Parts: sequence; C-alpha cells; structure tokens
Amino acid sequence: MQKVKTRIHEILNGVSTEDAHAGIFHVFIITLIFLNVFAVILETVESLSSRYAILFKAFDTFSVFVFTVEYLLRLWTCTTDKRFRGTIKGRLRFAVNPFALVDLMAILPFYVPMFLPLDLRFIRALRLFRLLRILKMGRYSDSLRTLGNVLNEKKEELLIAIFAVLILLVVASSFIYFVENAAQPEAFSSIPEAMWWGVATLTTVGYGDIYPITSLGRFLGAIVAILGVGTIAIPAGILTSGFAREIQRKYGKRDICPHCGKDMNEPPENSSNNG
Repeated sequence: MQKVKTRIHEILNGVSTEDAHAGIFHVFIITLIFLNVFAVILETVESLSSRYAILFKAFDTFSVFVFTVEYLLRLWTCTTDKRFRGTIKGRLRFAVNPFALVDLMAILPFYVPMFLPLDLRFIRALRLFRLLRILKMGRYSDSLRTLGNVLNEKKEELLIAIFAVLILLVVASSFIYFVENAAQPEAFSSIPEAMWWGVATLTTVGYGDIYPITSLGRFLGAIVAILGVGTIAIPAGILTSGFAREIQRKYGKRDICPHCGKDMNEPPENSSNNG
C-alpha cells in the first residue's frame, strides 16, 4: 500500500520530468481547468445557458468529481512528503497549504448549496466562484510558479511601494477635497469620495466622470498625474528586476559585460588583491 501511495504522490506532483503518467495527468488537469473557465464564461450568455443547461451541469459534475478525487488523493498521499509527516497533524498542515486551499475552493461551490439553504442570488455568485479553478494552474504552470517566486522574493519592496502609493492617494484626495468641495459639493463631498478621483488620476486612467474645475484644482490634478506616472512605475520596475533575476537563476543565464566579458552580477574584485 505504501508503494501505491508513493506512486500516486509522484504522479500528482510530477516528481520526475520523465514520468509519462505524471505528464498525461497534468495535461489532462490543465485542459480540464481551461475548459471549466471557458464553460463558466459561456454559461453567463443567457441563450447558451438555457439551451445547453444540461450539458453545462453534466460537465460541471464531471469536473467536480475529478477535482474531488484529486483533492482526496492529495490529502491521502501528502504524508509521503516529509513536510507533512503525521497521519492527522501532517494532513492538517497540508490542508492549510495555499495550493490545497485553492483545490478546496475549486470544489466547494458545488457542495455548499447541498448542505446550506441559500437564495438564488448567492447560488449564482457561488457558480461564478468556479472561476477560481484557474488558480489551480499555479500548481502545474512553470510560468505561474515563477510569478509566485518573484512576488515572494520582492514582497517587502512591493509592500513599501504600495504603502507609498496609498500615502500619496490619501494626501492627493485630501487636498483635492479641500480645493474642490466648495465648487463641486456633490462630486467631492468627502475625502473617501475624492479618492475615486485620486485613483483615476494616479493611475493616469482619467475616466472623466469627476474632474476639478477650479484653477488650483486643475494645477493640483496635473501635479498628481505627473507623480502618479512615476509612483505607479515603481512596482513595475520591482517586478521587472525580480523576473530578470528569477529567469537568470532558473536558466543559468549570466549578464556578460560587452566590454570586459565579466559577469556583471558578480561582486567586483578587491583592488588590494590586484596589487
């Protein structure tokens, strides 16, 4: 039985890149995830939903069955991983793992209405929660795993950048409220209301539904828009550097200087050693 458990664990987690059974399983699951997302999108079209309701229901039932079996097999075989050793405690640690939580969310919308009396609006919202199944791709996609590694590595820098953006948003919204409130009491009735303008301006989207009409307000809007270009670009720069480093680490690529031929990421040699 232990050999069977270990083998199932290897197939589920793709331990070996040369494992044909694991490759077939992963392709099957990835295809099923994409088809699920596609089905949820098509189901929002009323004409298709009413005409093919039985097919949509049958496909969802089949998908939930597959995802449920996958989740239970992962829960059963997780103890073969040294991180989740222990019949009960190990499985509990596995159950709160982010990937395991995503797997659980992929099947919960199907089972919840069976046990809880819910109104039709909430059931419809639960059906849309099936889109969360696309998050399961993170387990099978190298690209999404790379993104996760970058976000994890750069989380501190990103939090600082986001905090700076939030400070700028509060300051800009507060100033525009005091400047424009007298001229437009409905549009800028409070600082929270002014934050919608702040978000649209900082991101340079400029919906145009709310805008300053006073000279000072327009001047302030121009300053905020200019600051927004640089502020919003900071997280993009952080992610770009993170992706460059992750790809370099993953594929072993070196950044070679075209002039001296040395690796630009290596620390410079101590000049005292050259004497």
